[in-house]
Amino acid sequence: MHIRLIAIGARQPGWVDEAFGEYVQRLPRQWQFRLQALASGRRSKHQDSASAIESEGQKILAEIRAAEFVVALDERGTQFSSLELGQKLNDWQSAARDLVFLVGGPDGLAEACLQRADLRWSLSRLTLPHGLVRVLFAEQLYRAWTVSTGHPYHRA
Repeated sequence: MHIRLIAIGARQPGWVDEAFGEYVQRLPRQWQFRLQALASGRRSKHQDSASAIESEGQKILAEIRAAEFVVALDERGTQFSSLELGQKLNDWQSAARDLVFLVGGPDGLAEACLQRADLRWSLSRLTLPHGLVRVLFAEQLYRAWTVSTGHPYHRA
């Protein structure tokens, strides 16, 4: 199983890159985890964000392979405890499909991306900045792995 994160927003503050990188380097090497950061769609004061969302959605969909299991990070998705996420990770590994997680731009994911998703996962009902989403995602993925392997990082 290989895992990718496709995220809109090519530039993040240094603290985001540092914290994200800290958790990514802890992930199992066999996952070959990879971040694909895509440029945000153009936004202006004189038009609504719909065209930017659509443009971002097209970029994301172009990167998804047909056989991948797609998880959209969406505030309206299902929330999981760390233990539940650890079980999901076990299930995904057993299915032996590659995983791709999606993070949209500042206005969220395009409807087409949500439709393509096999699962919608909500990290929180709170609105989070995109950089923090990356860090929280990486930490929770690492935590789920530690839960699924019995590593002492997660203390239930």
